[in-house]
Amino acid sequence: MENVVRWTVVVVLTVHGLIHLLGVAKGFGWADVPQLKAPIGTRSGLLWLLAAALVLTAAVLLAVGAPTWWWLVAAAAAVVSQIAIVTSWEDAKAGTVLNVLLAVVAAYGFVSVGPPSFHARWDRQASEALTDVDAAPPVLLEEDLSGLPEPLATYVRRSGAVGKPRVTSLYAHFHGRIRSGPEAAWMPFTGQQVNTFGERPRRLFLMDATRSGLPVTVLHEYADATAAMRGRVLSLVTVVDASGEVMDRGETVTVFNELVVLAPGAIVDAPVRWTSLDARRVRGDFTLGDQTVSAELVFDADGDLADFVSEDRSRASEDGKSFVRQTWSTPLSGYRDSDGRRLLTSGEGRWKDPKGWFAYIELEFDAIDYNVRSLEAAGG
Repeated sequence: MENVVRWTVVVVLTVHGLIHLLGVAKGFGWADVPQLKAPIGTRSGLLWLLAAALVLTAAVLLAVGAPTWWWLVAAAAAVVSQIAIVTSWEDAKAGTVLNVLLAVVAAYGFVSVGPPSFHARWDRQASEALTDVDAAPPVLLEEDLSGLPEPLATYVRRSGAVGKPRVTSLYAHFHGRIRSGPEAAWMPFTGQQVNTFGERPRRLFLMDATRSGLPVTVLHEYADATAAMRGRVLSLVTVVDASGEVMDRGETVTVFNELVVLAPGAIVDAPVRWTSLDARRVRGDFTLGDQTVSAELVFDADGDLADFVSEDRSRASEDGKSFVRQTWSTPLSGYRDSDGRRLLTSGEGRWKDPKGWFAYIELEFDAIDYNVRSLEAAGG
């Protein structure tokens, strides 16, 4: 539905922009334009040309993905186009309706990707987090694994982390689907996140989903062992605003999960006490600030991480105002080799409610970049 609306707006703006060329043709004397009865001189022709260029540029930018500054072009297009229309009001006043539409679209662009948006907030905080990581981390050596339980050490070796710089940060881009309960409809989403590791790890997670045809943006922020989760519909209406002790603890579990799932090269430096359970299971107790959370890591016969199970995470209600503790698991289903590293490609998140396990999120990782220093370098 969201794509249908976007492409409808693109088509309407393209037609609107092309119609402006009639004013250009008359102003420069290129053609007789009977639809425009009022005289248009060369100066007005230039105004119509500028309006056409701005409206068509706005349409193209929206079609190719709408960069964060797109709303500025759209707003300028609406203003210049309306000025041109006023100069030929009797002939062109119908175009005002489309400029009102363009102004509304520009306003939505401002709130969805402009300075007050979750996207802008994520960009600012992610950029700040990446400037605070070690620019030249030491290489991870085989002897650094000596203190790890053997299943975990095997996993780190298999990940390709040995012989490469220890991981201090990562950028990931992903897509998938999510739902609030076993009977709820799935919502498609795309997202990106930045994690930093070390004494003060940070996690910044941004997701754009679609629910009942409406865009929903969710932002997770974690720093100094404190977490917050916020969600908005249409980038305007707040539907989730969660923080507090339960949220802090749950997000600490998530940070622990992504440490071992996405960044095996950071495991040796993490504040974790490891206990071997058997040949394929390891328990980890992860401490950040005043939070200590635990999880069981399960490995398959090849040495890949197959699952991460914790009792220390709580499931949020749909409005994020209440939580109930449930067993949480992230079974992993795919890996690929890239540039000497073994990267996760797919997995899911599951809750165990009174009726049993159900998957609430399914993820496909499109890209994972390590030791990034800026969003531009990581493609963010």
